[in-house]
Amino acid sequence: MIDLRSIGDAPVELTASEVERAALARRFGLVAIDRLEARVELVPDGDAVEASGTLDAAIVQSCAVSGNDLPVTIHEPFTVRFVPMSDAPAAFDEEIELEEDELDEVEFKGTAFDLGEAVAQSLVLAIDPFAVGPDADEARRRHGLMEEGAAGPLAEALKGLRLD
Repeated sequence: MIDLRSIGDAPVELTASEVERAALARRFGLVAIDRLEARVELVPDGDAVEASGTLDAAIVQSCAVSGNDLPVTIHEPFTVRFVPMSDAPAAFDEEIELEEDELDEVEFKGTAFDLGEAVAQSLVLAIDPFAVGPDADEARRRHGLMEEGAAGPLAEALKGLRLD
């Protein structure tokens, strides 16, 4: 948690503890998070705060095809804008148009915002959910799955049909 009154000129450096990394790995369905660090510059803008920086992580996820452990290194820039929570009730029956710079806004209540949670959410967005390891092709062959782009039996049967 970052208190608005404590924001200075120096970047904030976050390093997730072993317990925090284990909890995040369970939450995000990862085998492990071996390292999660972020360096973030905080720039107050009225009641809001712009947080921009880079997160670095070493994770182990499951290969999307074989299920085997797949070590992945992530180096990802991110920007989040923390804005005070609005007192106005949300109107769910009207369409809301968001501008590009509004997409990464996170509301906070009081005088503090959760920078650690923003880093955690940025991490999960940086993970490729369909990442495959070097043994993926062998797993596909072993289970009779075809390669991407290969024609299956239905495609072969449809080849002879002609629509006019």
